[in-house]
This record gives sequence, C-alpha cells and structure tokens, in this order.
Amino acid sequence: MSGEGKVAIVTGAGSGIGRGAAVALLGEGYSVALAGRREDALRESIAEAGADGARALAVPTDVSDPASVAALFAAAVKAFGRLDLLFNNAGAGAPPINLEDLSFEQWSTVVNVNLTGVFLCTQEAFKVMKAQNPMGGRIINNGSISAHAPRPNSAPYTATKHAVTGLTKSTSLDGRKYDIACGQLDIGNAFTPMAARMKDGVPQADGSTRPEPLMDVDNVSRAVVYMASLPPDANVQFLTVMATKMPFVGRG
Repeated sequence: MSGEGKVAIVTGAGSGIGRGAAVALLGEGYSVALAGRREDALRESIAEAGADGARALAVPTDVSDPASVAALFAAAVKAFGRLDLLFNNAGAGAPPINLEDLSFEQWSTVVNVNLTGVFLCTQEAFKVMKAQNPMGGRIINNGSISAHAPRPNSAPYTATKHAVTGLTKSTSLDGRKYDIACGQLDIGNAFTPMAARMKDGVPQADGSTRPEPLMDVDNVSRAVVYMASLPPDANVQFLTVMATKMPFVGRG
C-alpha cells in the first residue's frame, strides 16, 4: 500500500469529501488523524473505514481557533510520531442570499473556516514537517470550482476559495526550503450532503434555476490519494475533478 507507514491529518473528516478522503487514505495504509467539530461523526468515518484504533484518531477540532488547531497537530504527532500529509478540507458556506443582505457574522464565519482555518493548519504543519526527520511532507488544499468562477449569491465562499489559491501558491513557494510540497484540488459537484441540492435545481448566472449533474465523491477520494502518492520531487500544483457535464466550461 502506497501510504504504509505514513501519517495524515484530514480536516472536515466527519462527512462528505473529508470522510471519503480519510477512508481512502486509511485504506492505503496511512495512519490518519481525523479532525472535525463532531466526535461522533469522526468515529462514524473511522467505522466506515474499518480501521483499528492504532491507525485512526478522532480529534474534535475547530479549525478557526488557533489553540484547537495546535492541539490537533500535537495529538497527531503524539499518536503517530510524524506528519506526512495534511488535507485542508474543512469548509463552510453562507446562505445563498443577496450580497447586500449578508450579515458580518455570516461573512466572518466563512472567512474564519475556509481561509483562516487553512492558514492555521498550514502553519502548524510547517512547524511539524520542518522539524521532523526525514524533513518535509505534503499539503493538499480543497479549492473548488468557485476558486475560478462564482455562483450567484456566493460572495463569502467564492472570495475565500480564490484566496485559498493564493495561499496554495505561497505555501508551495515557502515550503520549498523545508521539502514541503503543496497542491490544490478544485472540485465540482461531488455528490455530498452539501451539494445534494444541485440535482433539484440551483441558480445559474443567467438568472434561471436548473438541475446540475453530480459525480460520485469517490472520484475526489482517488484524486487525493493520487496527489498524496507522488514522490517528494513531484507535485500536482492544481487539479480539477468535476462532473463532466456541469456548467463550468463554456458560455450560456
């Protein structure tokens, strides 16, 4: 197995893409610290993987809180001894309402989770990865199709995902001296609880509301495993995996 003996942290691992990635990494032989707000959901992910307690650790975490993030990384290193992979996956969205009607709290919540949370986890990963022997590791950030093009009424989510792209590039550059690689996975319409509404119809740029195609979340999990499996001298800087017929490429 490609991940045997390696250690990963997956944020937002209690559902959706995070759960799928954690299960896939455990299946590849990784030891995984699963982070998320709800411990019961994290334990459900571990049970789905059929993993033993020696390789899977549930760590309730608020990625927007520096102390909580520091505790997550300390717990992972204490349990497994090192860190080879961080998948920055935890994310939040605001209600799809008019930009001018969003509250400061709704904006702040999305920024704190989607951007500040990624930064805080990346910062802790740097501290661990540059100090361990052998030095280095890999960070994968969950971007989104929204890192390229917005949906209507999605200003907080879209702004943070554009910002994650900048953070991915800075992380990739600043991590070179520590042998830390960083890449971004941009996902379009994976069939998760968050995206399930797509099949019933969502607002389009032309003002209409139409259903959109979805793809199995397993396609994302396999992409994470692929990016993680590369040797230290290779990196996928950006990878887009999306439902083939979703309205992203083209006009109209």
